Amino acid sequence: MADKIALITGSSSGFGLLTSLELAKAGFRVVATMRDLSRRDRLDQAAVAAGVAGQLDIRALDVTNFEALPAFVDAVVRDCGRLDVLVNNAGFAVAGFAEDIRLEELRRQFETNFFGAVAMTKAVLPIMRRQHSGHIIMVSSIGGLLGSVSVSSYSASKHALEGWSESLRLEVNALGIKVVLVEPGAYLTDIWTRGAVMGEKATQETSPNIQRILRMRDRIQALPKRDPIEVARRIASIAQDPNPKLRYLVGRDAKIQLAMKRILPWKRFEKVIANFLKIDG
Repeated sequence: MADKIALITGSSSGFGLLTSLELAKAGFRVVATMRDLSRRDRLDQAAVAAGVAGQLDIRALDVTNFEALPAFVDAVVRDCGRLDVLVNNAGFAVAGFAEDIRLEELRRQFETNFFGAVAMTKAVLPIMRRQHSGHIIMVSSIGGLLGSVSVSSYSASKHALEGWSESLRLEVNALGIKVVLVEPGAYLTDIWTRGAVMGEKATQETSPNIQRILRMRDRIQALPKRDPIEVARRIASIAQDPNPKLRYLVGRDAKIQLAMKRILPWKRFEKVIANFLKIDG
């Protein structure tokens, strides 16, 4: 794997940070990107501790600066010679009942989670087409397969990513380019803290949903969340698989939720969710 190059977005924490390390351990040269380089300390320290600092090339990148992405990718290829793996990981979650989310907040959600991934992918496709090879790994979510209370914006962005990626895979598979969706459940990452942005109206006393979201917040905070290294190792394994599947559902909770949606009648399913999250009333 010494000559393999991987580009990862959103590498300052969570899945992106851990995936950068796992790919470096596997022998990839990793271009780890983040919007704000002042937040690189965690990755630097973890790379030194793992003995892979020499495998990382940390660069600033904002995936919503769409016009700059092709030149950024070209610079990576110029410096590294090729590009074998793109991991579209950058993202965040807008939280709040749909009734309380402003259109501007929903648009910002899509700018990063959907259009950012699309723009990055379009920037690497010409290179991978010339190489007749490449892996494009989309970090989606169980929220891309089923709706989730209070994160309709996040779920919508991931549903869009799922549909676009599935279509893209059909288009480019014959070119030697593998498009893959990784769909984690609840893992202990910044998506629950720094990566979660509450809608401006969602927690105001004037919101008709204020008591419902406070009850749900307590319930969600109490839920166990798995070690994100599981997801990072799965991504690293996919990056080394010459013939990966389209979808990888990761986490027991994600598998249970999807099975419930598929097996239970919808009215029964929605009642289970409402009771569990305590949002009725």
